Amino acid sequence: MIHITLKRKNQIVTEIYLKGHALYEDYGKDIVCAGVSAILTTTINGILKIKENAITYLQKKDFFQITIQSQDNVTKALIENMLDLFQELAKTYPKNIKIEGEEET
Repeated sequence: MIHITLKRKNQIVTEIYLKGHALYEDYGKDIVCAGVSAILTTTINGILKIKENAITYLQKKDFFQITIQSQDNVTKALIENMLDLFQELAKTYPKNIKIEGEEET
């Protein structure tokens, strides 16, 4: 299962963690993982093309972390769009994607 965890401060997303594998199909054939990867890559590339220092990210095997450095309107809109797309995938594949959030103190 892909676990997507959102960290928020004052209801604003500040960090996003993705970990795991959807296990819908074997590696290389998994349409759920491919969908998540496409959404993630497109969003990150779009943000960095517009504002290079808006986010930082860390990528490892089966783990990805995004830290949102800028809360400008474009970055927020692209992040929210990404999260909406993840929500749609999670509705379609509830056994393969779980999204949860937590408020920072």
